[in-house]
Amino acid sequence: MGTSMRKQREVKEREQHLMQVARRMLIEQGYAGLSMDQLAEATEYSKGTIYQHFSTKEDLVTALAIESMERRVELFLRAEQFVGRSRERMVAIGVADEIFGRLETHHYRSEFIIKLANLRDRASAERREVFDRLGSACFGCVVRIVQSGIDSGDLPPGTNPRELVYSVYTMALGTHMTALHDFPMLVEFNIQDPLKVLLQGIHTLLDGARWRPLRNEWDYGVTYQRIFTEIFSQEYQLLQKSGSQTLN
Repeated sequence: MGTSMRKQREVKEREQHLMQVARRMLIEQGYAGLSMDQLAEATEYSKGTIYQHFSTKEDLVTALAIESMERRVELFLRAEQFVGRSRERMVAIGVADEIFGRLETHHYRSEFIIKLANLRDRASAERREVFDRLGSACFGCVVRIVQSGIDSGDLPPGTNPRELVYSVYTMALGTHMTALHDFPMLVEFNIQDPLKVLLQGIHTLLDGARWRPLRNEWDYGVTYQRIFTEIFSQEYQLLQKSGSQTLN
């Protein structure tokens, strides 16, 4: 390996280490508790070295968001390839989101902390471009599935794909945030598994949108198992090993 390639590898490894430590600090202390000074102390790198990788704290946190979104997009693109009715493919997106939440816990938790901080406009132009591209890719998967439902006649004519995606997204976002922050309502209402309640709520929403087949017309439990078997078999095995219960 040449000197140039070795240096590039060392720079990449250092950046990954900085991001790993920063992500842990973000989860443990929140956005306000993460600073370049604390990161320098925790990693024993100078602030000057850290600024070689990240122009600002916001740029660093956006880099963390990009890393998480890359994983989410990869799962969503795989889910989109599931062969079945359009609503079954939407369920596959839900399974991808479940996998992300249960297996990529640090990415999952930090992603929503970052979204609440709304840092996009304070990141570097290069990272803003990547952040926006990944966001479009993620939502694009879901919009295409909804559009396929309209085209196939599973959804009524005149359904607005982006409005339906927005409704599902905001429902999911609210559920994730209450779960991440141990919202008192979870205890008060005895909600043991927020992700399971989310799935039920989304099915109710999709029934309301008249997305066929409706729940009383189809065994979505079978669909759920097919998705894991045909698309996410490796992740299913990891969930089983970890002792995590899937939603079915």
